[in-house]
Amino acid sequence: MKIVVMLGLVATLSFNLTASANEAERKADAANGKAVSGTCAACHGADGNSVNPDWPKIAGQGEAYLAKQLHDFRSDKRVDPSMTAMAKAIKSDDDVADLAAYFSSVKAKPGVAKPDMIAKGEAIYKGGVVSSGVAACAACHGPTGSGNPAAKFPKISGQHAKYTVTQLMNFKTSKRANDTGKMMRNVALKMTDAEMNAVAEYISGLRD
Repeated sequence: MKIVVMLGLVATLSFNLTASANEAERKADAANGKAVSGTCAACHGADGNSVNPDWPKIAGQGEAYLAKQLHDFRSDKRVDPSMTAMAKAIKSDDDVADLAAYFSSVKAKPGVAKPDMIAKGEAIYKGGVVSSGVAACAACHGPTGSGNPAAKFPKISGQHAKYTVTQLMNFKTSKRANDTGKMMRNVALKMTDAEMNAVAEYISGLRD
């Protein structure tokens, strides 16, 4: 009896390990991501280059960052009236991975910054605001706004200024709280509205 039980446990363990290995080995399918991205296109555009400043451009965004945001919407770690419902409607985690792979593979279109706000925005982006302890954006998002895929810090270059300001305000008020270690909340909390607007404009004109 003990032998039978042990054999059963070994077989179960072997099956579980094999299943886990198969899941880990699955490579995200960008082609399937494109095929299931129809709903996303309504707001973000077919190629992820949203033309509405209320909705973010997601083309060229880091694959891991996109997947994290979708999972956060699905688990209510990040809440938005539109995106929460849309993310929860995605059929599977595989589709989440595939969508992230697709949109990360698409080329992002550049944005344009308002000339009169570039100088102030650049100063904040590259050097922060020493007097109030605002960290430089470039420290995490890179000098050209390309982000840090390994750390899941997003690409922000070319992003709509209006969307960026909205997210900074959401971090400041903790309406958005899915940032690791409160990193963005701690930064945004120290920023004035004028500083947010200036740096958002500068970011919209960045090209990586």
